[in-house]
Amino acid sequence: MGDRLDERENWLERLKSDLYVFKIPESEVMLMGELHNLISIHDLSRENIDMILERAKKMENVAIKRSKDFSSKIMACLFFEASTRTRLSFESAMIRLGGRVLGFADVAATSAGGKGETLADTIRTVERYADIIVMRHPLDGSARVAAEFSNIPIINAGSGSEEHPTQALLDLYSIMKMKGNVDGLTISLCGDLKYGRTVHSLGMALACYDVKVKLAAPESLRMKPAIIEEMQRAGIQVQQVDTLEDAIEDVDVVYMTRIQKERFPDTREYDAVKGKFRLTMREVDKMKDDSIILHPLPRVDEISSDVDSTPHARYFDQVYNGVVTRMAILDLILG
Repeated sequence: MGDRLDERENWLERLKSDLYVFKIPESEVMLMGELHNLISIHDLSRENIDMILERAKKMENVAIKRSKDFSSKIMACLFFEASTRTRLSFESAMIRLGGRVLGFADVAATSAGGKGETLADTIRTVERYADIIVMRHPLDGSARVAAEFSNIPIINAGSGSEEHPTQALLDLYSIMKMKGNVDGLTISLCGDLKYGRTVHSLGMALACYDVKVKLAAPESLRMKPAIIEEMQRAGIQVQQVDTLEDAIEDVDVVYMTRIQKERFPDTREYDAVKGKFRLTMREVDKMKDDSIILHPLPRVDEISSDVDSTPHARYFDQVYNGVVTRMAILDLILG
């Protein structure tokens, strides 16, 4: 057991180098319309992203009619961390494509959680049961570790506080579908920008587009400098603001996130910022008539419930877009 733990720790140490400058092996990048692993937004170019979004649009009809194309395929969902939308939308996507699903959502009941099995051994086992693995894990670097040990494709469904690439893709698809385009928009990312893996992936994805970005967060929860630098190198105008009032002014998309208590190493740090950056009707009344509000969910108290009935609130429509976007990703990997 000691050797296994050492093996796991060695892999994590190797992969704790700055994720945002990690050089992806060419074999893992989508080439000529084919995708193997999806670990980071950095695995994808603008051309790749546009191809996924276009495929998602085609999946709208497939989702309704259902397909039998993947009748021989099995997807394993390994969720070492709680999930509702990501896990169920991946399962829905696979079923609508005609495939089957196995896996777990209660890590404490598994060998990996209850008996101390290494992540490497879990992956080596599960790859014998399935054609593709979708994994969420609380440790940074975990998805990359899984990809190193797996002989079947790995999709990162959230790794620690670093990335959530499929959420970024469904966010882009939602923006494109609701606003007609991504290029030319002004987009505000608000809330927990330090620990929020969804905004990390979305920020890096926006670096592929001609947009303006506002970053609104308490000082202690501001976006990682490496991601800001990446957006600026791409020519994006990035503005950091301290209030929601500044964040919503003259923007096309307001992307809200919750303050994630479970990510804070010190609860006192969480107590100092909880309840801040709360979007209410007072702020919504000042938004542009055609602006939209998105949120990766779950919501706690950062969006007042009376905002739900306004035409700006599109986060529940955003949830469905996760199904067709993940159908597109599965289709490109397994199809």
